[in-house]
Amino acid sequence: MERVNEIVGAIDSFVWGPVMLVLLVGTGIFLTIRLKFLPWRNLGYALHSVLSKEARTTKRGTGDVSPFSALMTALAATIGTGNIIGVATAMFSGGPGALVWMWISACFGLTSKFSECMLAIKYREVNEKGEMSGGPMYTMKNAFKNKSFGKTLGFLFALFSVLASFGIGNMTQANSISGSVKEAFGIPVWVTGIILTVLALMIILGGITSISKVSSVVVPGMAVFYVIAGLIVIIGNYQNVPHGLYLIFGMALNPKAVGGGVLGTITVSVMNSIRYGVARGVFSNEAGLGSAAITAAAATTDDPVRQGYINMTGTFFDTIVVCSITGIAIAASGVLGTTNASGEPLQGVQLTVAAFESVLGPVGKYLVTIGIILFAFSTILGWEYHGEKAFEYLFQSHTFNVIYRVVFSLVVFIGATQTLDLVWNISDIMNALMAIPNLICMLLLNNVIAKEVDRYQPILEKERKAYKTAKKKKTA
Repeated sequence: MERVNEIVGAIDSFVWGPVMLVLLVGTGIFLTIRLKFLPWRNLGYALHSVLSKEARTTKRGTGDVSPFSALMTALAATIGTGNIIGVATAMFSGGPGALVWMWISACFGLTSKFSECMLAIKYREVNEKGEMSGGPMYTMKNAFKNKSFGKTLGFLFALFSVLASFGIGNMTQANSISGSVKEAFGIPVWVTGIILTVLALMIILGGITSISKVSSVVVPGMAVFYVIAGLIVIIGNYQNVPHGLYLIFGMALNPKAVGGGVLGTITVSVMNSIRYGVARGVFSNEAGLGSAAITAAAATTDDPVRQGYINMTGTFFDTIVVCSITGIAIAASGVLGTTNASGEPLQGVQLTVAAFESVLGPVGKYLVTIGIILFAFSTILGWEYHGEKAFEYLFQSHTFNVIYRVVFSLVVFIGATQTLDLVWNISDIMNALMAIPNLICMLLLNNVIAKEVDRYQPILEKERKAYKTAKKKKTA
């Protein structure tokens, strides 16, 4: 069994290695240039659209949930333990400079997220129940002239999505929660497992409507809670913030010149900084993997480009906002490179806890634990919907969705009570393999994406102008 674990671990390292990261970021770079940087130029419009009252209604167009709810459900799946533990891991393994590469990958990830979500809405279908069904698998099935090629790609994406949903989107999250709760509050993992399973079952059985309702409350709430706590830590260490930022930017490009033993146990290279920054960034915001596009397809909208812009802000909120809070808090607190009582270097969640405790004392540990609980549980909910829609695609029917919901909820208990490295590594591989058909799809449909963006730009400009005029009238 140990040998199998080693082999699967080696495959996992390979599929998430330099080739995959170059493909993910490279696709983002190509599409950003192909779209004349319009997703970047229209980020302000996208953020305004998300925060508008209209985004919370279902008045414009057709769909299952409001544009805001669709975004929050997608964010529920992406804002997870990666924002707390993943950032700390990247900064330990790749140095503080990894945060810069996380930001850079997120900038190009904006375009990837926009493209996959826009295509998902353009090519979505309505199932027998009258619900929206969409995502990269439907894009592949409906957009390609070569139907057998499209269906094959779609089948592979859906299969990898279902397998990944049980590991990355379920067991690893449940295990993070039960482990954190046991360490912070001393509650046995089986008790946490039962509570999580019951809660998951209650919410998940209600389908997308129930999941989106919970996500629309939990996701903004938990993000604001964590950001405020993080800002308190950063303000509490305000004297060290300039030096922390110097380390972040300096060590992204020239770690040896800047580091010089300042960080004790941390020794990094530029390549390591890039590798861990990009990898953890992609893990965190899932841009290019295609998962968020499944949820985007449920949105009520009159135009695929409009919702594409709304959904791409998920990458901004996830990486540029939440990950930055964790990263700057760690850099400013001076805990990076320090050791624990056993003389081992602080890494992962220990690093984030130490950063929060530097200002908040023992309360910091509990705040980070609460953050992990909320972030990880919301990921379970978001990923259930991703997996369910992929499951529906594989069977070409929604009839078995209830079975998937029940099994998915019960697997939460297994995840909370068992550490199954083999299962996690396999699902990690499936997560990476999801990206391959999705990236092929976006690259082959780049002309379609560009045409849609160009078509929508005059509409966007008209709306922007109308908003400015209305604002002037209010202030007049």
